[in-house]
Amino acid sequence: MTNYSLDQFRADCENIAATLQEPDELVGAIAPLMKKLLRTDRSFLRPDHFQSDPDHYARNAIFIKDDDSLSLYSLVWLPGQWTPVHDHGSWGVVGVVEGILEERSYMCLDGQIHDDTGIRLKRGGVILLDEGSVTSFVPNPDHIHVSGVPDDRARAVSLHLYGRNMNSFHVYDVDAGIRKLIDVPIQHSDVSSKSLV
Repeated sequence: MTNYSLDQFRADCENIAATLQEPDELVGAIAPLMKKLLRTDRSFLRPDHFQSDPDHYARNAIFIKDDDSLSLYSLVWLPGQWTPVHDHGSWGVVGVVEGILEERSYMCLDGQIHDDTGIRLKRGGVILLDEGSVTSFVPNPDHIHVSGVPDDRARAVSLHLYGRNMNSFHVYDVDAGIRKLIDVPIQHSDVSSKSLV
């Protein structure tokens, strides 16, 4: 176990985001820090960061930077809970705290998406992220996927750091070839945007 704290992780991420501009460079620098954070005793995660919802996966805000340029959430996935097919409009780094998170990717057959209609997506591969795993993504072309936990697996908990306040994203209707921007629910802990714990 390391002594790397959430405060240090946040400070390091803020410094990197202030220094680097390219999404691939940002996730390349931050992914090892997420791995380091996952190797701690995880005492920075409070009980309210593990809140779940019986109807859908839960997004628990750990911190959201005042200028909305960074946000960290703990996502709690009960068996059978999945996201819709979605993108992020941002770079991101994800680390698994507990369980196995499954990701099913989609590829845009026409390259980048320029409109909300006429979108041709094809299923891609599957990634199984177990405890301690870290993955990342960058926009343009955006990372389009579904994440969740099948019915026959135990709960999963993951940390998601985004290069913006992840309060909205596009959801895709693959068969209809359309997408729409939606607001996404956040379960707020007793944490203000200025504090961590």
